[in-house]
This record gives sequence, structure tokens and C-alpha cells, in this order.
Amino acid sequence: MALPKDPFMLLSYVNTQLRDNFSSLEELCKSLGEDEGAVSGTLENAGFTYDKDLNRFVAK
Repeated sequence: MALPKDPFMLLSYVNTQLRDNFSSLEELCKSLGEDEGAVSGTLENAGFTYDKDLNRFVAK
């Protein structure tokens, strides 16, 4: 499955997957075959940063 291109749809998808299925962003990206830096970069450009303790992207 291709990840959503829209950053807000991507945010929703990634945070839902992190909440329901994965214990880390690294694990999620490996499972999907996606580049962790690219996913983080897209979301950071939209104003979000990954919080390891919460295991989700949050507003900066």
C-alpha cells in the first residue's frame, strides 16, 4: 500500500498505525518498506514532530 501524499492524511494514517499496530516509527516504516526519514520529513514540513515517548507525531 502506498502512503498518502497529503501530509494531514499521512499524519492520520501513521498515528493510527502507531497507536494500533506498531511500537515505533522505525518498526512501522520497516514493515511498510518506507524510508523513515522521508516520512518524518514530510510530517515535519507540515508542522509535526515524532515523540518517541508517546509513539506518535505531535504538533511542534
